[in-house]
Amino acid sequence: MMKAGDEILFLAHRVPFPPNRGDKIRAHHLLKALAAIAPVHVGCLSESDEDRAGLADLAQIAASHCAPARPKPLVLAGIEAVAQGKPVSLTAFHSRRLESWVREIIAKRPIGAIVVFSGQMGQYVPAHFPGRVIIDLCDVDSAKFAQYAANGERVWLNAREARLLAREEERLGARADATILISEAEAALYRQGLQDPARVNVQVIGNGIDARLFDPAKVKPHPAMASLAGPHFTFTGQMDYRPNEQAAIWAIEHLLPALRAHWASAEIHIVGRNPTPALLALKGRAGANIWGEVPDVRPFIAASDCVIAPLMIARGVQNKVLEAMAMARPVLLTPEAATGIAARDGADWLIERADPAAMAARAAALLGDPQKTAAMGAAARAFVLESHAWPAMLAPLGAMLNTALQGARHAA
Repeated sequence: MMKAGDEILFLAHRVPFPPNRGDKIRAHHLLKALAAIAPVHVGCLSESDEDRAGLADLAQIAASHCAPARPKPLVLAGIEAVAQGKPVSLTAFHSRRLESWVREIIAKRPIGAIVVFSGQMGQYVPAHFPGRVIIDLCDVDSAKFAQYAANGERVWLNAREARLLAREEERLGARADATILISEAEAALYRQGLQDPARVNVQVIGNGIDARLFDPAKVKPHPAMASLAGPHFTFTGQMDYRPNEQAAIWAIEHLLPALRAHWASAEIHIVGRNPTPALLALKGRAGANIWGEVPDVRPFIAASDCVIAPLMIARGVQNKVLEAMAMARPVLLTPEAATGIAARDGADWLIERADPAAMAARAAALLGDPQKTAAMGAAARAFVLESHAWPAMLAPLGAMLNTALQGARHAA
């Protein structure tokens, strides 16, 4: 139990500034909620100049922080992990400097609780730390790698990663006072894989959305998109993340021709940093627009007739979907991308299997009726405002830490 004067150690696998991708957005809001409870010391890893620039913002909210660069590339981490019998995910995010800092901050400061974001960072929690430990796994990473293997992708390596990560996820659950998953579906999947579920206190905290930032009344549509005939279908995300890359390639190769059977001038826009060579190779196709990293995704969403999320592999709750809904855009998505969001098919969004003709037909039926299109956008934003505000999502944190958010200190 935390007591008066206690402080919090927050461990995240990436710098939570700027909050411009799914995992960083969740870590960012977790940090803000914790800083409203007690002084927070932040340990994380930096990967880019953007991360390092974000350290100035991190310093404004954290009592102290340590953010060394990720020490090794993924290939080297893989070789080391195989040699040591460890998951690649843990080896890739292990830093001796950060490990030393964690020990030092626990020794010097009255740390009453450690909050861990993402399973890779559980390795830094000392075995004999006496305070509370809260671990936000977010989603079940082991299941993602198992799905990669089942799909025939690097079968041996992904099956190995799934097996070893499942062991680590069970260890973390038994170690923690509370283990957080992002949705009831992920929580059920996690419990299903546990050898001894009774030892693990599983809690659910969903993803939120900043509806004041993603407000269609405050955003002008991107002029370059508006200059094309359309209709415009937009997919956003980190494009070197395998599920996003897979969905983007599928959208261009399979969905775009089906859309163009309904509208000869239909355009698909792929918006997000680090598009892979395989994705960039499709850039010259008629109707395929690959924008790469942009300073602000909102004008692209605002200019869209429909936002798509044709994911075949998805874990947790998709921020890209909540952002589009908050912007009052119709969203066409697969069942995988819909997981963890309790919206209504046909009213708040459109759910369709990854079948190009079926998805295109659903889009054509909706966009052919401007009144229905506007009504779905309005319903989507209303749903997000009611069900996915960050303060409501994160309110259970206080009880998990045996404290209360009401009347707690304000974040710096």
